[in-house]
Amino acid sequence: MGCVTTPFPVKPRIAIVGSGALGCYYGGRLVKAGEDVRFLVRSGRAAILARGLRLQTLTERLQLKRIQAHGSSEEIGPCDLVIVALKATANDQLKKLLPPLLGPNTMVLTLQNGLGVEEPVAEVAGGGRVLGAICYIGCTRTAPGVVRCSFPGLMMLGEFGRPAEDRTRAVAALFQKAGVKCEVHDNLEEQRWRKLVWNVPFNGLAIVAGGVTTDVLLADEGMRTLAHRLMEEILEAAAKVGHNIPRSFMELQFERTAKIGPYYPSSLVDFREGREVELEEIWGEPVRRAKAVGAPVPRLEMLYWLIKRLLAGRDAARRPAARAR
Repeated sequence: MGCVTTPFPVKPRIAIVGSGALGCYYGGRLVKAGEDVRFLVRSGRAAILARGLRLQTLTERLQLKRIQAHGSSEEIGPCDLVIVALKATANDQLKKLLPPLLGPNTMVLTLQNGLGVEEPVAEVAGGGRVLGAICYIGCTRTAPGVVRCSFPGLMMLGEFGRPAEDRTRAVAALFQKAGVKCEVHDNLEEQRWRKLVWNVPFNGLAIVAGGVTTDVLLADEGMRTLAHRLMEEILEAAAKVGHNIPRSFMELQFERTAKIGPYYPSSLVDFREGREVELEEIWGEPVRRAKAVGAPVPRLEMLYWLIKRLLAGRDAARRPAARAR
């Protein structure tokens, strides 16, 4: 499947694959803006069909009652834009979920966290179709179709392995029309390293510190210092692979995080609820890429192994209970 060159349609047919916090939030905003959006919902579909979507931010409450929620990709059929909002840990399902949604000119946008997340999408859809978005947002799904957003933030949009094209700007315009602050960038990989500056310390330390919110991390001098050191390692590794991120960007992360208040990072939520955590994409892959270019990242590597150890312990503790049932 080669590169898509036809113009992006004015009224696209959009599929949302993954109806968790991000899928429901961004999909819901697109619905509110009048877009044709079909949600692939594999759990909680009955609740969404019955009650629709409910989005709550600091300034508004949206109730969207008529939602097109489907149980399979085949029910949806080919679309103009497919938005992948699954966790990266579920990428093994893409070979089944994506093909029925792909037409000759379909674009596929992944909202996933971490490094190396475009590649699995490209393997199924073809690299020429793939866009990526880095989402600076604080939102949590509290029930099927119910999302609380404490920080709507910013979306950074780019193309996989290429500078942005007109189609990228057309997709960004969709989100902007829906009330999402969205910027287009030519270097998607650099934006992924920038997101790691927040994700690595705050998602990781929230887990290893015993399950604490971001405000607790900021208030603890030792944790705040460690977060700062982890950010420095990310900046140094990024520079080694060709992405120069200014140190002022680190301070901006602390400022933004302080405004969110008591927030449970998504990886911590997954850890506590027994779901898979994006261990390799957020911590493992940056360690490997840093080592490949000779960038020392001792704190990052230690954090990676600590989280891996905690996940193994959590899963081992759950297995006897599963066997008993």
